[in-house]
Amino acid sequence: MTPGSNIPLPTARVTVDVAAPVRLDVSGLLLTADGKVRSDDDFIFYNQPAGPGVTYRSGGGTAPDAITVDTAAVPPGIEKIVVTASPDAQGQTFQGIEPTATIRSADDNAVLATFTPPRLGTETALVVVEIYLRNGAWKARAVGQGYANGLAGIATDFGVTVEEPAAPAQPVAPAQPATPPPPAMQPPVSPPTPAAPPAPPAAAPGTGKINLDKGRVSLQKNQTVSLMKGGRPLLSRVRMGLGWEPAYRGKDIDLDASVIAYGPQRNHVDSCYFGKLQIVGGAIQHSGDNLTGEGAGDDETITVDLGRLPQDVTGLVFTVNSFSGQKFTQVAKAYCRLLDATTGEELVRFDLTSAEPQTGVMMAKLIRQFSGEWEMTAMGEFVKSRTVRGMVKPAAQSL
Repeated sequence: MTPGSNIPLPTARVTVDVAAPVRLDVSGLLLTADGKVRSDDDFIFYNQPAGPGVTYRSGGGTAPDAITVDTAAVPPGIEKIVVTASPDAQGQTFQGIEPTATIRSADDNAVLATFTPPRLGTETALVVVEIYLRNGAWKARAVGQGYANGLAGIATDFGVTVEEPAAPAQPVAPAQPATPPPPAMQPPVSPPTPAAPPAPPAAAPGTGKINLDKGRVSLQKNQTVSLMKGGRPLLSRVRMGLGWEPAYRGKDIDLDASVIAYGPQRNHVDSCYFGKLQIVGGAIQHSGDNLTGEGAGDDETITVDLGRLPQDVTGLVFTVNSFSGQKFTQVAKAYCRLLDATTGEELVRFDLTSAEPQTGVMMAKLIRQFSGEWEMTAMGEFVKSRTVRGMVKPAAQSL
């Protein structure tokens, strides 16, 4: 799995093992729709190993710690269980010791998915994965969101009472500089030597996600931004602009931008491309085909009225294909950018900095969260396909 991707759970009971080269403290938190625990009883860890529908199992230092979730036993009102991890050694970061979460069926131990968060550095705690309820079905999502102030910071962010007042959680994007300490928490985190915390990226209240509070966001591959500002959805109409240039000037290249709409079970709803300029009742519209890629600015744009999208559309994957068969190693300066469709203001940008000799690429995805907010994740995943039709299956697997 990659950050932001999800899978449906085929069984009611799942176990999440979290392994790393060092011993970890693993915990689970039961969250309501507002992203908070109901009480400290919803914080499951080695000193409180059982809660309603959720249990903790220690690996004893020789095997991974694990959180088991029985979705059939989770109380009404609990819509998400987040699985967190922190190095057991005081003050240690995740740099060089990236953990791997393995999601298994708790009944027969069959592996359902694995996830290793990429590009970790100064993080001292992680939300690794989450088990969440959407449209009556339970799913698992890879998260990989890091925090610079330890498990106590995560716990405070989700409403758990700590021994001493803690500062708001400080989510860390990859490659942040200094490592601030976690506040005191008994257990599992012991007080470290104080240090000055770095300035965190903009984060949505109570989520630890990058959002638009500080203006335009430039994403790296696999990073996610919430389309929220000041705790509220920023807008309803957005435009995805996609652009490219021939890598070797003088030869035109015919690329086609498309968007594929999916339902909650990753079912294909429809595709919008140069041959079908409007879908889902006109809520998604394509600007038309650009045959060369020449000229400055966006080559093709796709406008999405998020407010008019049917409720059965929960995911959008934006793709680019080389209809003429040229590989992306012959393309330069490929990018996608999300704009406010009303004002034209650029909100999010992702520049494709590497290429593979393939004819298709999944540039970005927009995912509707259970809360109703939308998140954009940069992808940059290459596929062998000259048309959007060949992108439907791999794009579904990426959701």
